[in-house]
Amino acid sequence: MSDHLTVAGKAAPRGRFPHLKRAGDLVFVSGTSARRPDGTFAGASADAMGVTDLDIREQTRAVLDNIADLLAAAGGGLADVVNVTAYLVSMNDFGGYNEVYGTYFDETGPARTTVAVHQLPHPHLLVEIACVAHIPAGEEARA
Repeated sequence: MSDHLTVAGKAAPRGRFPHLKRAGDLVFVSGTSARRPDGTFAGASADAMGVTDLDIREQTRAVLDNIADLLAAAGGGLADVVNVTAYLVSMNDFGGYNEVYGTYFDETGPARTTVAVHQLPHPHLLVEIACVAHIPAGEEARA
């Protein structure tokens, strides 16, 4: 991969930044959400009256799956992640987020920080995750 990469088939960044940035053997993944390429959000629906239903578990799964896809483009995967920073709109969602996170990583996984933020770029987003992975340069050529 070049030193930066925007991955085809994933939701385009909402600004002038790449999905991934390589610095030596480290790959930095920009904040990733549950946004799909068509602009809709996994874990978010609205009824005919406009009442929204937001699901932290489904969103967390979608975010981690999106990150896995991004890392695959760099020749790696979730097993290569060494640090995670997660942003929750509400710490009331921590239990559901943590439950799903634990199906992807265990105590041998990456270091993690989880913080609450006032808001994310869309009102249907409950979680955004950024991470750093260790993927030795040249790995993408073997992927």
